Amino acid sequence: MNPLTADRVKAGFIGLGNMGSRIALRLLDHGYQLTVYDMDLAKAEAIAAQGGVVARDILDLARTADVLLSCLTNDEAVRRVYTGPEGVFAGARSGTVILEMSTISPENSRELHRLGARGGIEVLDVAVSGSTPAAEEGTLTLLVGGNRELFAAAEAIFQAVAKRYFLLGGPGSGTAMKLVVNTLLGVGMQAIAEAVVLGEKVGLDRKRLLEVLSQTAVIAPAHVGKLARAAINDYSPQFPLRLMNKDFQLILKAAAQEHLSMPATEAAFRVNSDELAHNDEVDFSAVLRRMEDVATTYSHAYEENHHVRAD
Repeated sequence: MNPLTADRVKAGFIGLGNMGSRIALRLLDHGYQLTVYDMDLAKAEAIAAQGGVVARDILDLARTADVLLSCLTNDEAVRRVYTGPEGVFAGARSGTVILEMSTISPENSRELHRLGARGGIEVLDVAVSGSTPAAEEGTLTLLVGGNRELFAAAEAIFQAVAKRYFLLGGPGSGTAMKLVVNTLLGVGMQAIAEAVVLGEKVGLDRKRLLEVLSQTAVIAPAHVGKLARAAINDYSPQFPLRLMNKDFQLILKAAAQEHLSMPATEAAFRVNSDELAHNDEVDFSAVLRRMEDVATTYSHAYEENHHVRAD
């Protein structure tokens, strides 16, 4: 298969949210002819202002693209975009390559591969690991499932948007690995939140605690920046809490299908869901704030109860 370089292919991109818009801009910066589509026309026009072309609809984009990338919110959105009389598969030509970058269930990734193959369309599931700053800087990690030759052909695109990219195996392997990675991301953030609250309660200065903790070996690179932002109570979304919640659901669904117990993940999911009920437009690191609020509530309840008994 010929390399999917900027001088050989026309690219299309569907889904221009926080991650998708930044990946699309990276492709433009690397010389790709890019046609884009998003339900929010303003997002598509923002990419057009940087050199992209706005498609009228999904069919229009699918008919003209040699390589089509998508970065969507969930399984339902992916099915809606790809299937049906107005979906990608209805318009794409045989030989079209699809790089599907959404975090969805491995079974739906495999179904996408099967549906594409019926029309001679080759699919890779290309799960994205990294935050919006990494997408902007082109330092993402890509977790890929599918054909080895296609993986090699797509290397030019991967190099435009990522620092590392790995082929994990056949269809669905990329999204399966993303669930593994995000288990550690979500549970790790919950563990950090509990540890920080413990430190505060035993008398450590919060700012100094977060500063020093971020320089220890136990904090993963993905969490380091979260501590600096938490120190100034900045929980603006880089990786939104609602998307981590969706990923927790995918993880626990996969675990249930395999009859696997994941008690730490279940506990982290509950705290995530509690914070989500209060505010869904924050970063997933806001579970730290949730644990601090819970600790404060418990302390007040204890003090009031102790005071009553003392009286």
